[in-house]
Amino acid sequence: VKKEIYVIDPAGNMYYNWLLCITIPVMYNWTMIIARACFEELQHDYLEWWYIFDYLSDFIYIADMFVRTRTGYLEQGLLVRDEEKLRETYKKTLQFRLDLLSIVPTDLLFFYFGLNYPELRLNRLFRAARLFEFFQRTETRTNYPNIFRISNLVMYIVIIIHWNACVYFSISKAIGFGADTWVYPDISIPEFARLARKYVYSLYWSTLTLTTIGETPPPVQDSEYVFVVVDFLVGVLIFATIVGNVGSMISNMNAARADFQGRIDAIKQYMHFRKVSKDLEKRVIKWFDYLWTNKKAVDEREVLKYLPDKLRAEIAINVHLDTLKKVRIFADCEAGLLIELVLKLRPQVYSPGDYICRKGDIGREMYIIKEGKLAVVADDGITQFVVLSDGSYFGEISILNIKGSRAGNRRTANIKSIGYSDLFCLSKDDLMEALTEYPDAKSLLEEKGKQILMKDGLLDLELASAGADPKDLEEKVVRMEGAIDNLQTKFARLLAGYDAAQQKLKQRVTKIEKKLKPADEPEFSELVDPTTPKSEADPAPKD
Repeated sequence: VKKEIYVIDPAGNMYYNWLLCITIPVMYNWTMIIARACFEELQHDYLEWWYIFDYLSDFIYIADMFVRTRTGYLEQGLLVRDEEKLRETYKKTLQFRLDLLSIVPTDLLFFYFGLNYPELRLNRLFRAARLFEFFQRTETRTNYPNIFRISNLVMYIVIIIHWNACVYFSISKAIGFGADTWVYPDISIPEFARLARKYVYSLYWSTLTLTTIGETPPPVQDSEYVFVVVDFLVGVLIFATIVGNVGSMISNMNAARADFQGRIDAIKQYMHFRKVSKDLEKRVIKWFDYLWTNKKAVDEREVLKYLPDKLRAEIAINVHLDTLKKVRIFADCEAGLLIELVLKLRPQVYSPGDYICRKGDIGREMYIIKEGKLAVVADDGITQFVVLSDGSYFGEISILNIKGSRAGNRRTANIKSIGYSDLFCLSKDDLMEALTEYPDAKSLLEEKGKQILMKDGLLDLELASAGADPKDLEEKVVRMEGAIDNLQTKFARLLAGYDAAQQKLKQRVTKIEKKLKPADEPEFSELVDPTTPKSEADPAPKD
């Protein structure tokens, strides 16, 4: 019987928090082991603290190996919970060998060499993969990925400079402090005998050398020349990395703005070419400024198109469903229809003074106010009858095209945007397309619409109770004809593709047979077609 245990989901918060815990000792080992090995005072003066931190980090390393044996992975879409399988899978990985190597008790060699050799713990650096994994997951989770990437790059460079500073001080110690102008000055001078000055001076020299932005004393001995040459090569790589990564990050940070600015420039050029009035040009530019300032320049459909339909629907429901339910004709509709409609809502932004609709216009859309204020105005465009605000809606009756409506599918009022208004738009075609799969919901919506019209005295009962409108039947026939034409076009394309593929296949088979069969055997192209009558395909033998 397979033993199932509690496993940690690698995509969950618990796993991410553990990565943070293991990252701290890894970073500690990567920075302090080399520093303690090169600067003796650092090792001697704080020896008790180093023992505490070293063995605490070792304990976390061991705990991390246990966590790895309890970290699940997906197999056929399901999280594996079998204890033995998880353990065996971990043992087969390269990371298991590195983890095992990182906890080898090299500290036992202290009994032989003494306590002045912290470099015996360098095997702890093999756990660096956890550090990189934490940074990768943080970059995915953070809302400011570009800032995190820059910070991460700076951290890597600082660690390289730190290691180089430690190596420089060690080489100076091996050659002799103050032996020449290149090495660290003589530590008998009180100013250069302090631990802080030793490290800061070495760090300063390392920074100047690796970043190639300053001059340092030239090397004197051959070993110094070799070290400086290697440093210069590393410095060139660091400089190229900084320029490349920072340039790429800045481009990514400005990508959205550059794309948006490109659209503005194209419209400006078009308006200039078409000699659009300055007043209208200013309104267009102000509209773009409003979109960018209020973070409404993103096309929702473009952003969400990479998601699967299910996730896209869930996001749309989370964002728009409450807004759609405010419309009284949709209040009691079944959930499936509401989901269909939510996916078809299109955001639109109107500038101050823009007309959303005018009296007498044909109603092809309904609108829901998300943010802003609209005014129902007289024909003069100044007199306001009523002001609509967040959550209000209009035009829902016209897109249903209810038979017997005295207003028909025409707008009955002028509606104007007072300031900048953010609306959701649902078109008649989108509604009818959704209702084809929900005939009961369509009848319910039409009934609700009739009740609203009767309440407002805008329903002609005689026309409403009459039979189907011939115009409606005509529209349906036209739609069916269009659908049939589309199907015929698609079928013709499929048939042409099939014929082309069949011809290519015949040619390939013929080439293969020519290579494989002797010359006296018949080829595939010479075989009789199956549709040929038997009398023609197999003539009777002659006497």
